[in-house]
Amino acid sequence: MKLLEMNHIKKKFDNLEVIHDISLSVSEGEILSIIGPSGSGKSTLLRCATMLEQIDGGEILYMGEKTAWVAKDGKRFYPKGEQARKMHACFGLVFQNFNLFPHFSVMKNITDAPITIQKRPKAEVCAEARELLRKMGLADKENAYPCQLSGGQCQRVAIARALALHPKILFFDEPTSALDPELTGEVLKVIKSLAETHITMVIVTHEMAFAREISDRVIFMDKGVVALEGSPDEVFDADHARIREFLGKFGQYGSSRQQAVSEVFA
Repeated sequence: MKLLEMNHIKKKFDNLEVIHDISLSVSEGEILSIIGPSGSGKSTLLRCATMLEQIDGGEILYMGEKTAWVAKDGKRFYPKGEQARKMHACFGLVFQNFNLFPHFSVMKNITDAPITIQKRPKAEVCAEARELLRKMGLADKENAYPCQLSGGQCQRVAIARALALHPKILFFDEPTSALDPELTGEVLKVIKSLAETHITMVIVTHEMAFAREISDRVIFMDKGVVALEGSPDEVFDADHARIREFLGKFGQYGSSRQQAVSEVFA
């Protein structure tokens, strides 16, 4: 079953088009990694998928239901009210810079949206949050504040917050870009453990070795288009000048980060 479909997506900022007619789909249980150089449109595409940016062309469908589209006259259509709440319940998003509320405790960061937006029982949500924190190795941090945590701990809280919403699909926008190699390993282990539960994930990442190991499918973006798409082996081993140039800048995907990935998959 296709959880997400993005058809002929276009996005521009002022007169600069940064996404050029991209189409992709994500099936239930699939792990899709999106790689490419900075400025290629990866994060913008993710922000379009999660409605943080409005598209300038094309359509977006969740669970087979058209949720956002642009008419021939250029008018945008986005869901409102109950339809919007239903659509937003389909996904969770983990940002590269955590985006935790600094004035909320760890527990409140995780439970606030399920209680206030999803209107779920507080006792149920708190019990689930504690179990998520246990799985993240943060059982003793529920009363801590973001300023008291390391970057890796903050990112694990952010992942727990996203999971607490019971998303059908989980988006990661460069979840380790703000972390040093040691903390990167902590977060990659969590993402690997999520993969083992078969949750659907879309991961924008610069962790090349990790993308190759964890993905069912990889998209290589360049200059706002999908330049290459396929299995990890098909993409990473492709005789394709642009991706060979791109991967060449990583050396063996970066020695210290390669070590972190090796430990995750050991």
